[in-house]
Amino acid sequence: MDAKATRSNSRNDALLDAAAELFAAQGFKATSMRDIAKAVGMLPGSIYYHFASKDDLLLAIYEAGVDQITATFAAAIAPLDDPWLRLEAGMAALIRAITDASSTTSVIFKVEPSDVPKYEAELIAFRDKFEALFRTLVDELPLHAWVDPHLLRLMLLGAANHAQLWYSPKGRFAADEIGQHFARLVQAPIGR
Repeated sequence: MDAKATRSNSRNDALLDAAAELFAAQGFKATSMRDIAKAVGMLPGSIYYHFASKDDLLLAIYEAGVDQITATFAAAIAPLDDPWLRLEAGMAALIRAITDASSTTSVIFKVEPSDVPKYEAELIAFRDKFEALFRTLVDELPLHAWVDPHLLRLMLLGAANHAQLWYSPKGRFAADEIGQHFARLVQAPIGR
């Protein structure tokens, strides 16, 4: 790898980090490319060498964030065979990722795909990539016949996603424990 490629990757990382922090703190629409350039000590025009637009920065942040959440989730469930233990581990990993207070994760939950019409389909596809993994996890559960796996998946994802609003690291449970409890709450009444 040549020095220019290394510098470019290093600068891209700094731009993505700064953009994620600004998007999380002041909102996607309220953040300008000038704000991002200032945060990394660049001239405003120089940022366009790395990213053609603010929308392109957001797309890269979304992709990195979803990839990070997906990798954490997949690693947590991979060593387990029991579907209920996989659900516990998956929910724990998901709530840990959602509540980790990283700017990247915050952006994923604060910026709606419809806020970026140019990349709306791509942003939805990133979310769908993770949800497909979660769907497989729920579909593997031994459930009573009356349980609709689609509604169960939506309920669990909704509960996990909402944790970003009420979770406190000083609270009664750690993020991992909350995820495990959520899984156990549904297991007894709906599991076979």
